[in-house]
Amino acid sequence: MLSALAILSLFLAGCTEFPLGPLPGPFQAADDSQATTEGVEALVNANNQFAFDLYSEYKDSEENVFFSPWSIESALGMTYEGAKGQTAEEMQSVLHFPEDDTTRQSAFARLYNTINTPNQDYDLKTANALWAEQNYEFLPDFFETVESYYKGKVTNLDFKTQAEPSRQTINAWVEDQTNNRIKDLIPKGVITPLTRLVLTNAVYFKGTWLTQFDPEDTKEADFKVSPGKTVRAELMFLSGDDAELNYGETENLQILELPYEGEELSMLVILPEEGKTAEVENSLSTEKLNELKSGMRETEINVWLPKFTFETKYRMAEDLQKMGMPSAFQAGVADFSGMDGTRRLYISAVIHQAFVEVNEEGTEAAAATAVVVMETSMPLEPKVFRADHPFIFIIQERGTGAILFMGKVLDPTA
Repeated sequence: MLSALAILSLFLAGCTEFPLGPLPGPFQAADDSQATTEGVEALVNANNQFAFDLYSEYKDSEENVFFSPWSIESALGMTYEGAKGQTAEEMQSVLHFPEDDTTRQSAFARLYNTINTPNQDYDLKTANALWAEQNYEFLPDFFETVESYYKGKVTNLDFKTQAEPSRQTINAWVEDQTNNRIKDLIPKGVITPLTRLVLTNAVYFKGTWLTQFDPEDTKEADFKVSPGKTVRAELMFLSGDDAELNYGETENLQILELPYEGEELSMLVILPEEGKTAEVENSLSTEKLNELKSGMRETEINVWLPKFTFETKYRMAEDLQKMGMPSAFQAGVADFSGMDGTRRLYISAVIHQAFVEVNEEGTEAAAATAVVVMETSMPLEPKVFRADHPFIFIIQERGTGAILFMGKVLDPTA
């Protein structure tokens, strides 16, 4: 069973009386009337390339990796709508957004609507919500843009005198949207009297494997974390006699696709040859992934995949600055005048928290991100796919190829 929820929250610090709407309710379509196939493809490529760029920042970690690029792109996409000048240029470069406003906004709307299209085989939805300081003067055009293309409803909160209750309100929304998997996303002290706006994005997926693993076939076996470390992990088994799977290989890796019920979402598992992990990771890009996918064919293959459950949490501000968008984090330099007509706002922190569980039935995943912006001073024999050493995995929307989640299993028992 896969439930994937990714949340991105943006906190802005600053005195408006803007008519604020209710919390997000039932799905309402965003304005994708000007969306084009080329525009959607450009945004998907932007999302996917950002996924690989960010993965490069975390790949050398001695811990498991897991995050939602779609969550981060969505919330920073809403943030970008209020960025100007150098701040906007840096964000556009790091996030790879299409520069044309209509192309970008309509593509976000189309993907939002695509994800929210009802399906009997699985549950998949995404939602956006804005939480604004009730007395701060935001520009109506900014909220109108986010409402039209991201369906981000706005709710008033009193950050100035009720910072802690406001934090609890937003955290409760996060917990609700993630089936209680992500708790206390925003730590105490992050929301302050200078907080002015919080933008949240959530994406949720619940489904099962198209061909499930039989729990009776799951056996404990060695998993080689590194040349000097081996752990005992539960390896699930799927026989090539049960299903043909989309599979490909190169001289240094194998790639396998495990579809979920409905066959519109799937997990891609990229398994480097032992000793070739760094080489494979350094080659990953949107173009490389598309090349690998184009070489995949339905194949009889015996699959061993470990069960795993882990959580991650990242402080991303420093990473995003290193990736090329420092201005957004510098008081007096950041330009978010598209939000309030001033240059008093800057991002002070970005926090991303995620959870994933993979078992015989399917996958459950949840992620949440908080971006805090403060006010200045304010065939023959079956092939074998044995994932008994570190591997990379991607949960994608198959129709567009958009990467919703990406991670690396270094130690399935951690």
